[in-house]
Amino acid sequence: MNGFLRTVLVVVLCTLLPAPTAAADPPALIAGTFTPARVAPEIVLDGSNGKPLRLSDYRGKIVVLGFGYSQCPAVCPTTLAVLAAAHKKLAAQAGDVQVLYVTVDPERDDATKMSEFLARFDRTFVGGTGSAAQLAAVRNDYGIEVTRVPMGESYGYNHSSYTILIDREGKLQALMPYGHSAEDYVHDMKVLLAR
Repeated sequence: MNGFLRTVLVVVLCTLLPAPTAAADPPALIAGTFTPARVAPEIVLDGSNGKPLRLSDYRGKIVVLGFGYSQCPAVCPTTLAVLAAAHKKLAAQAGDVQVLYVTVDPERDDATKMSEFLARFDRTFVGGTGSAAQLAAVRNDYGIEVTRVPMGESYGYNHSSYTILIDREGKLQALMPYGHSAEDYVHDMKVLLAR
């Protein structure tokens, strides 16, 4: 067999053989991802558990970071109920996930109020509060928009309603818009836990 025929035969055989398969890609997150992932800005506030709340203290866990307030009529309770359901569905892995919920209402939400509010959903959830200036700085770091809205003789807030998923290394991984199910959160938490 001359050189030309040998080359043709090798080319034909190579096109007929199955290509080696690459390792399966890791599952994608449902939430919108931060690309590239970057270290989440530090948070230092008063915790609803009576201790200082520092984001860096939760390295090694997946953190779900949300913003809201205890007097919120709908969005905040809905979000926290979904997160509580997701946390329960994680079963044995739940201890590796921490929900942190930072108030946008420093006038009414002290540490005790946040503790009472969050305990209605899941006693492991930790709230953050502080001065108006401290909370404004945290919101600025995370792109949270807040507008105070008069409501009769009281007031409420329109605020960003997404949650932020932070990985075990303290890096921003994803942003989950309001309205996703507990199953969507469980999916993304498990993806991050497996990394």
